[in-house]
Amino acid sequence: MSVLPDELWRRIFEIGIRCSKLTYRDLCCISISCRSLKTVASDDELWTALLSSDFPAKFQSSLSDFTSSPSFKTLYRDRFVRDRDRKLLAHRRAVLRIESQIAQSAIKIKTIRIRSGQEVKKFNATLAELSNLQDARRSSVALNVWQPEVIRGWQKQIVEQCVVPIESRINALEMELKLCEQQIDGFNRDYKDEKRKLDAAKEQLAYMKYHPLQDQGSKRTGVDQSNITRKKLKKCFN
Repeated sequence: MSVLPDELWRRIFEIGIRCSKLTYRDLCCISISCRSLKTVASDDELWTALLSSDFPAKFQSSLSDFTSSPSFKTLYRDRFVRDRDRKLLAHRRAVLRIESQIAQSAIKIKTIRIRSGQEVKKFNATLAELSNLQDARRSSVALNVWQPEVIRGWQKQIVEQCVVPIESRINALEMELKLCEQQIDGFNRDYKDEKRKLDAAKEQLAYMKYHPLQDQGSKRTGVDQSNITRKKLKKCFN
């Protein structure tokens, strides 16, 4: 490392930052390799270039804040922490929004199931009543073949005393069955659509919560390597 002068190392780092090949993480890793490179990697010109490269929209406002910061490295750290917190907050809001969608979809699915069950019960009751009336009509037709005239006249009087004629009631029940079938088909379509939305939201939530380092860390025993790296970078910033 001592073969090359510090100016040449600084020039190499500047070229790497300009070509977007050298990130703040790389510069921090370089700075903990040895004392001489730590001095070079802490140069304000390098961190100014990183600041303008990583935060171009806020670069001018960052320059106005330089008077309150001891160095551009510290300024970059403060800007990085604020930007990281902003991204974490936005990510948390997105997760909460998807969780809210999942809860709403679950409530809708439960409501659809309840209403569909009620409609099925109504359909079965209507079907049973219709079947009984049709059996009664067939029995009445069969009895009229051999019953005496007196009994047929008496039966006719009973039928005429009914509030709703049998034929009209049968027609009404058949229409009600058709409406029940349409309602049940509609509930089934709504259930499938809502279930598809729920599955998509759960998949999206799992994708947003997925973290490969955390998942691998849960399978490992011992010290978490990601925490070690994070502590090293924190020391480098300080």
